[in-house]
Amino acid sequence: MTNAAPMRVMAVFAHPDDPEFFCGGTFARWAHEGAHITFVFATSGDKGSDDPEMTPQKLALIREDEERCAAAVLGVKDVVFLRYVDGELQPTLELRKDIVRQIRMRKPDIVVTNDPTVYWFGNRSVNHADHRVIGEVTLDAVFPAARNPMYFPELLHVEGLQPHAVKHIYIVRSASPTTKVDVTAYIETKILALREHKSQIKDMDALAERMRSYVDPESPPGSPRYTDSFHVISFER
Repeated sequence: MTNAAPMRVMAVFAHPDDPEFFCGGTFARWAHEGAHITFVFATSGDKGSDDPEMTPQKLALIREDEERCAAAVLGVKDVVFLRYVDGELQPTLELRKDIVRQIRMRKPDIVVTNDPTVYWFGNRSVNHADHRVIGEVTLDAVFPAARNPMYFPELLHVEGLQPHAVKHIYIVRSASPTTKVDVTAYIETKILALREHKSQIKDMDALAERMRSYVDPESPPGSPRYTDSFHVISFER
């Protein structure tokens, strides 16, 4: 990357801690390689507590602060909160416009988001509705809205934001992954970032051991590897 412009990445997720859990090793690797990364969160995670004394307003402030600290551990400097209500995301034109605005402002080469088609993971968990919605809306924002001046013309004519064509979409937690990113050298950085989410993780040491147990089953014998998996869509052909 020394002779080329740094890769620009924008990750769009529903909640603070999503990027660290889903693919924190990849963000740490890309940041180490010189990428400029922006995290965009639709919500501030203001429903993520079972504490009867907690309020949504207080929790939002806590979780935003935790996410900024976690992003810094990964090497991510820009963190944006759109502050929609946690648990109530809908695939609205307003949300799509807000994401298009961020794409046109940040001009990423890569956008990372969730798979909107995944409703459950085997027989062990259900995919959060906000994760499905943010994936759907982000895909619609990338193509065709962000690249087409006819979409949200006020962004161009009032805010001066030129259309931008994203080159690649990396869809995480996909039912049909096509690409693996080796994050073996960054698994401990991911764990350190997760440690910042103190309001969400009751037993961090147990979680760390669980993260370390997720060795890629295709690792060479005697050489365990850690990977993040994505379904990648490339508009460059």
